[in-house]
Amino acid sequence: MQGMKNYIRACPLALVCAAGVTHAQTVNVWPGVAPGSESWKQKEITIENTPVGTVIMNVVTPTLTVYLPDPDKATGTGVIIAPGGAFVALAITLEAVDASKWLQQRGIAAFVLKYRTIEKNFDGIPPGLNLDTAGRYGMADGIQALKVVRQRARQWHVDPNHIGLLGFSAGAMVASAALVQQDSPARPNFAALLYGGPFGKLPAVPAHLPPVFMAWAQDDPVALETATRFHGALIAAGNKPEAHVYSAGGHGFGMHKQGTSSDHWIEELYYWLEAQGLTKPSR
Repeated sequence: MQGMKNYIRACPLALVCAAGVTHAQTVNVWPGVAPGSESWKQKEITIENTPVGTVIMNVVTPTLTVYLPDPDKATGTGVIIAPGGAFVALAITLEAVDASKWLQQRGIAAFVLKYRTIEKNFDGIPPGLNLDTAGRYGMADGIQALKVVRQRARQWHVDPNHIGLLGFSAGAMVASAALVQQDSPARPNFAALLYGGPFGKLPAVPAHLPPVFMAWAQDDPVALETATRFHGALIAAGNKPEAHVYSAGGHGFGMHKQGTSSDHWIEELYYWLEAQGLTKPSR
């Protein structure tokens, strides 16, 4: 947990509702008030110009912001992107919007998930924060977001059988929850976990899961144990996750360029998607 404290101080993660992008469509994840947060009264806070871009806290209403590619380049593949922030903040510029634009330019539809976070009226994260408890709202939002994208697949010109989740840090916990859920038809068609996974209790890991991509750095003070533990559990269950373990990069590198090999994770993710047959333009 000390690592998480260091992370939230050094990297006050951000989620921006497509800041500076006027053409992006935003839709609610739930048809009404998100279940479980009916009594929430906190006011959503947006902090701009942090070292990692825009930060959003106290999210009550989860949304998806849609980045659709040029129709001539569209592959039919869609990726829901969940940024990190220990479930008290969301990092969107570094861990969602920038990645969305990169994928959008290559024909992949991207959907930035602004999932619910617990109320933050303190400096840092509360001592003894239970991420299983704090994250249950965001994890539910991730599963619901998959349903929304599949329901609107025709409208957004994506293949409902080519929808994946990309999660960073706590967002990877969101993605992993959707991946291992018991309702197998509701699982994503693929998942990519960046320096994260189930930070709390390790869930049961089924066999025959959809393809999984993982990436983390050996000098990660926050997620090294979590990532390696989940990777091992996937293999033990008979799955074959692709793993990229960088010698350096730390935690929360996202789309930030540091001069390390971790700078190129998104290209390697793209090559992996290519190997899954998900990068060719659809007809």
